[in-house]
This record gives sequence, C-alpha cells and structure tokens, in this order.
Amino acid sequence: MYLQNLISERISQKNPVKVALIGAGKFGSMFLSQIPTTSGIQVVAIADLSPDNAKKACKTVGWDDELISCTNFFESGKDVIELSEIEVVIEATGHPSAGIEHARHSFKHGKHIIMVNVEADVLAGGLLAKEAKSAGVVYSMAYGDQPALTAEIIDWARSAGFYVSSAGKGTKYLPEYHKSTPDTVWNYYGISNNEAKEAGMNSKMFNSFLDGTKSSLEMAAIANACELSVPKNGLLFPPCGMDDLSSILKPKISGGILTENGQVEVVSSLERDGRPVFKDLRWGVYAVLQAPNDYAASCFKQYGMNTDESGEFSAMYKPFHLIGMELNISVFSAALLNQPTGQTKTFAGDVVATAKRKLKKGETLDGEGGSTVWGKLIPSRTSLSIGALPIGLAHNIKLNKNIDEDQLISWNDVMDQKYGPIGSVKRDEFEENARAFRIGEMLKDERKKANLTQAELAERSGTKKSYISRIERGLSDIQLSTYYRIVTKGLGKKLKIEIE
Repeated sequence: MYLQNLISERISQKNPVKVALIGAGKFGSMFLSQIPTTSGIQVVAIADLSPDNAKKACKTVGWDDELISCTNFFESGKDVIELSEIEVVIEATGHPSAGIEHARHSFKHGKHIIMVNVEADVLAGGLLAKEAKSAGVVYSMAYGDQPALTAEIIDWARSAGFYVSSAGKGTKYLPEYHKSTPDTVWNYYGISNNEAKEAGMNSKMFNSFLDGTKSSLEMAAIANACELSVPKNGLLFPPCGMDDLSSILKPKISGGILTENGQVEVVSSLERDGRPVFKDLRWGVYAVLQAPNDYAASCFKQYGMNTDESGEFSAMYKPFHLIGMELNISVFSAALLNQPTGQTKTFAGDVVATAKRKLKKGETLDGEGGSTVWGKLIPSRTSLSIGALPIGLAHNIKLNKNIDEDQLISWNDVMDQKYGPIGSVKRDEFEENARAFRIGEMLKDERKKANLTQAELAERSGTKKSYISRIERGLSDIQLSTYYRIVTKGLGKKLKIEIE
C-alpha cells in the first residue's frame, strides 16, 4: 500500500511516471507486457538497435495499435534519455560499456536509472552509485531480477534483527556446464538449433546462463550491494532444496559448507548425477538466517519455521522471480520514493574471465557466453592482487600468450593490443593508474574491516581525510613512508613489500 497511495496521487493528478526503455529483449518485453494493466506509468519512448523489432515486441506482449502509436521508437539510447519529459530510464541492453554510458548520460540529464544490466553493475556499480548521488538521482538494481529480490530479503532480515549467514539464488547446474559453448548450449536445454532460431533465442545469452557466468555476476551484485563475502575460489553450486537451505548454507564451524558467515552462494536444482533435487529453488532466491539468541531460536520452532538440527539457522526464500513483470516496483520506488531497490555499496566480489579450454596466443576472447571464457566469482582482493581481467571486458581482445584450461586470465595476458608492450609509455601509464586503483581498493577494504571512517583513519595515521579519500579513489600519488604509516599506525597492520 505504501506505493499504491503515492501512485493514486499521481493518477489523480493525471501525471503518470514517464519512462524510457533501452533494450526491448526478453526482460524489456516482460516489463512492457505489464504496461497496459498498470495505472500510473507511461512508457514514453523505447530505444532498440532495431526499432521495428521493438514494435513487434510490443505487439507480441499485448499492446494495441493505439498504445504503440503513442510511443516513440529510437535506435539510440542517448536520444530517449534526452527527452525532457522522461523521469526514469530502464537500461536493459545487457552490454556493459553501453550500460555505463547510458547511466552517465542519465545522470547528466537528471534522470533516475534502473540498471537491469547486471554486467554493467558488477563492472562499475559502486562508481555509478556515487555519481548518481552527486547528480541527485537514483541508481537502482532491477526489482524482479534475482539480485534485487535477494537484497530485499536481506534488508528485511537485518532490519528485523537477524544475522544473515548466506544468501543467493537457485539455478540448474552441473560441473560440465562451465565448458559449454554457443554451439553446444541447446543440447543442454533439450532443443534443436532450428527450434532456438525460430524462437529468436540468443545462443550466447543462454549460454551465459548455463556456463556459470550469469550466476557469478548476480552473486557479485548481491555481495557488493549487501556487503556479503564471496567464496575464495568460485561458487560451489551445491545441490540443495528448499528444506535443506538452513542445514547446508551455513558456516563449516556450524556444520555447513561455507568458509565464513555472511557469504553468497548458488544452489543447484540437479544432483551431481543429474537427478532433480527435491523441492528445488531453480527459479528462486533465498537468505539463511541465524537466530541472534536462544529465545529467537525457540521462536523459530514455535512458529513452524524450517530450521537445521540445532534450531539456530532458518531460511526465508521466494521460489520464483518474474524478472521484467516485477520491474514496475523499481520504477515507482525511484520516481515516488527516491529510493533504489538495491544498490552497490562496496567491491566485495569480482567476476573474472576464466579459460574454458587451452587458448593460444593470438586468439580473440569472445566474452560472456562465448566459446573461450566464462565468468568466475572470486573475492575482489584476490582479483586486484593478481590483476585479473573482468569478464565484462573480455570481449574482442587478443591474447598475448598461451593460456591453460581453467586458468584465470589477467590484464597482462591481453594488454599488448590496447596499451602496447611492457615498457612503453602508454603501458607504464596504465600500470601506474591500475596500481593506484588496487592500492585504494585494498585500503578501503581494510578500513571498513577495522570499522573506521576516513576521518578516524586520517587522525590515527597523522594524515588528512581528503588524502585518505584521494588514495581510496586511486587519485593520489602515495609515498611509501606515508602508506606505511597509514597501514601500521592507522590500521594496526603489517605492510608486506615484494619485488618481482
């Protein structure tokens, strides 16, 4: 009702929330299907690389000719963003660089943006959230997609006073899926190439769902939005049904599988031998709760909650998600409440390009859902320390060297093409900027672990808050002596220096 009251006010004023959609694919089409039956919202414009296909999508989901004729269709996302009447932009292209560009253009023109494009969010969500705040607009996850729905459960749990031991989603998974390519993907879905083609199904997109990349991206989005940790060496994808969530997805010290409390994970709807999991969560999301005290644990039992044997852990879950059909919640939340339905806060997890097979020097990476790499979720600290290549940037770029199967690909493996060989001016400049970024992120991570503000860390280390801020943003040249003082006196840590 909190939204309905505000929506009713806009309806009475004959002032619906005016929306622009960029990308009329599956997610966008499901959103469009709700427009004829949703009061208080108007899609003013739709941008798609093929406006004709966008019109066909509108027709397919039930729009009549009158509604289509009242809507403007464009090829360019920037064009719809610049329309003066637009309040909220929905970015549903799935292309990371396009998503970032559209977000920044939205901020420039004072528009809220709903980032359906999880690829862009994982790549630059923290930065975009800061830029949105500076611009006085909302940058938001997309309600209906699994990251935002999971974030909602986590928000509920923490607001109610529970500890969140784990959170994530379900999917169909077997280890062999990591090697799937666009040429093999339809076999796993049980359809022929012709059937997929007739249905307009994109093999790379569906392969990204299957090979673990999309799951990794979504878990990174949840971890970064909700300040949860990620597995040290990739998702485990344990077979697990709804009844077993609280028994399996808890810390090892408590009898579960997690390396630490407060971690993201994806559960598989298939046992490792291919049998279906009982009461699987393939389409849903979950959070495992830990009772903060014995009294809360006793209430779990009294009120029929499904718990582990100890009674200390229980789970809340939603067994489905309707992606674009639920997106209106994000639109109204941004326009009427000025609040996001989930937003990146930190950089806990990164999704890095991982070789599906042995790759040769000179081969071109084909990115998310392709035949060369898949996206593996690892802690951001690890990614930064080894200079791993994000999956969102592993498109149309050549390798400098041979890569082994299952090897994480680093920036150094692909840098020659864009920035020149080691020792060149352009390469040295990039390396310096990258190093500053890594140092900044590591410092910010340690500061937050110590529960210190920038001002408190500056006071402890005899520096200024503005200086700490610049380091964390990768904007400042830092002297070793100063950094040593910040780490040792400010954080109470030891500084390890290595020469390679």
